[in-house]
Amino acid sequence: MSHPLVADLHNHTTASDGDYTPFGLVQKGKELGLTAIAITDHDTLAGLPEGLEAGAKLGINVVTGVEVTVRFRRDYFVGSLHLLLYFSPSLLDDTTFVNDVNAVLSQGRGSDLVRERVSAINESFGPDSDSPRLSRSLSFEDISSYSENVTRRHFALALSEKHGLTSRESVNELIGNDSIAYVPAGIDLPQVQPLLEKYAFLAVLAHPAAGSFPGDSHYKEVLPELSVVETILPEFLELGIAGLEVYYPGHTPECRNILLEWCKKYNLIVTGGSDCHDDTARILGVDGIGQQDYDLFMDKLS
Repeated sequence: MSHPLVADLHNHTTASDGDYTPFGLVQKGKELGLTAIAITDHDTLAGLPEGLEAGAKLGINVVTGVEVTVRFRRDYFVGSLHLLLYFSPSLLDDTTFVNDVNAVLSQGRGSDLVRERVSAINESFGPDSDSPRLSRSLSFEDISSYSENVTRRHFALALSEKHGLTSRESVNELIGNDSIAYVPAGIDLPQVQPLLEKYAFLAVLAHPAAGSFPGDSHYKEVLPELSVVETILPEFLELGIAGLEVYYPGHTPECRNILLEWCKKYNLIVTGGSDCHDDTARILGVDGIGQQDYDLFMDKLS
C-alpha cells in the first residue's frame, strides 16, 4: 500500500467463518494501531453487538456491516459475488431492521443449502459414485459441526480435516465453481434491492478483482475474473452501490489501477480491507484505506 493504513473495512469473526471472536478481532485491531475496524461477517449480523461493545471498551471505531453473498447462474458465470453493506450501528436497536435483514440473508444460506451441497458432492464424488474421491460419504454433520453459519471455508475444512483431502486442488475439484457438484450460495441480486430502498446502507462491491490474481492465493478462492465482474458491474451500479473495494490483498497493482479508474468513472468511493479470517493465512491489517479515503467513507456512511 502507498498510504498509511488507518481503517480495515472487511473482516470476519466466529459469527461466520473467522477464527477471532468479535471481541478478539477488535482487540487485535487496537493492538495494530487502527483507527477503525469493520466487522463484515458472511450473511449474518450476529457478531456485531459484541464487536461494538469491544470498540467502546477499547476506544476504536467499529464499523458495522455484513458481507452479502449474491449468486449468479449465467451462461458465462455460475457462482457468487459479494456485497459489503455498511450501516449505522443504531439500526441494530431496530428489531424490524434486524428481522428484515435476517429474513433476506437466510434465503441464501442455511441447512437446506448445506444438505443440497452435501448431496451433490456425494452423488458426484462419494464412494459409490462414478468418480469416487471420498472413502466415506460426506455428512451434514461433517460440515455443521464447524458453525451454524456455514460457508465454503467450512466445506474445505471438513474435506481436509475429516476426509483427508490435503491439497487445494483436490478440495476445489469437489467445491470449486467449475465442479460438477457446485451449488452456489447466496441470494439473487433483485432480493437485495428492497433492503437498500428501505434502509440507509452504504453498498460496496467486495474484492472485484481477486479472481484475476495470477497463480495461487488464499484470497482468490472461486471468484470470477475481473472481465466477468465488468460484465455484471452495470447491474450493481443500477442497484445503487456507492463504492468499490480497491485495496485488497488479492488485487494486483494493475487491477487496483483499473478499479481506481472505475471509481473515477462512476463516482464511487474507494474502500479496502484485509478480509481477515485468522492469524496465519488471512491476517488482519494487511490492507485497508488511509485517512483521506476513510474520511470520505465515514462522510458517505453518515
